Amino acid sequence: MSKESTTLPDTTNVEDITFTEATDKTEFQTSRVVTIMAGHAVHDTYSAFLPPLLPAFIANLALSRAEAGLLSVFLSAPSVLQPLMGRFADRVSLKALIILGPAVTGITMSLLGISPSYWIMAFFLMIAGLSSAGFHATAPVMISSLSGRSLGRGMGFWMVGGELGRALGPIVIATSIAFLDMRGIVWLIPGGLITSFFLYIRLKDVPENRPDASVDLSWGSAFKSMRPILLPLMGLLLGRAFLLPALSTYIPTYLTDEGAEIWFAGISLSLYEIPGIAGAFLGGTISDRFGRRRVLAVSMLSASILTLLFVATSGWVQIVLLPILGLASLSTAPVMMAIVLESVPDNRATANGIYMALSFLSRSGAVLILGAIGDRYGLGLAFQISSIIMLLALPIIPFLPKRRPL
Repeated sequence: MSKESTTLPDTTNVEDITFTEATDKTEFQTSRVVTIMAGHAVHDTYSAFLPPLLPAFIANLALSRAEAGLLSVFLSAPSVLQPLMGRFADRVSLKALIILGPAVTGITMSLLGISPSYWIMAFFLMIAGLSSAGFHATAPVMISSLSGRSLGRGMGFWMVGGELGRALGPIVIATSIAFLDMRGIVWLIPGGLITSFFLYIRLKDVPENRPDASVDLSWGSAFKSMRPILLPLMGLLLGRAFLLPALSTYIPTYLTDEGAEIWFAGISLSLYEIPGIAGAFLGGTISDRFGRRRVLAVSMLSASILTLLFVATSGWVQIVLLPILGLASLSTAPVMMAIVLESVPDNRATANGIYMALSFLSRSGAVLILGAIGDRYGLGLAFQISSIIMLLALPIIPFLPKRRPL
């Protein structure tokens, strides 16, 4: 054998492998991913307490509708800080914000029932909002590091936790008030503390996110890494922003306005949300095999067409359509999160924070616009416009980057 044909393994860059690159090569760590999913479910159960409590606050504190609505702003406004929290998490550690999230949110949301004034209640909600923003900016990034090559599957598990929490929250708080009264909901605090202790035990051995010194974690680097996806991402977020809140917020009101039976309007959201849990899991998992862009296109196209059919029909046909609509529309979120996280491997927490903040801002604006359209022209037209906007966003999908090879 000649000297020229002899090659040695290239080990010059072994020490430059970052934490993210190393974990991308691992197997899917199911038990730890499910642990974070469970923490997400408990956390979002607490953060879902506010809407069912608003009627009681209005009555007990003589609040106006505007003052009551402002309480939800105190809870959700810290979401705009998620890019800052993600940047911090990229530099230091993910685990503290993840582990403490359920405890802090659980304590502050459970204290609402004994709050002596409106502004103390607002203070508790802002603390809960900050805790929630930190948790949601960082926990998906830890899941991404534990998902190996199945990032879409990991994001599916993450979304299932959130959907479960949002479904359980109103049930838990309504049951607690029925048996304990408003002041008694303080006894729900131990649930958050126990969950945080459980997260600590299960996640304490997960390696810290200590990036290699050669990795540029500046804002400029983060935005430069996100540049190929930022514009198409914003377009798709706007496209989704109108349809998803239209469905999750206004379905019962729309059906009531259309003269549907009270029982149907009452269960309609459950018919939509429960299959959406399966959609959140399947969307991410299937995208690992068939491609992010393809699954996203099919989901958005299906959701748009099904919504138009839902508005054009009535009765038992709508009952059949609602579960399919939930399955299709809620399957888009984990796919988009997977695209963001795998496109910016060295600044995942910052990128996820930017994505979450953009999502919050677009959805908040869309809800206000949809409500105004519904008040003036009817929610049926608002639903139709939302569907058309999502259809118009479909040509943006090819501009998203293809899945990065792991």
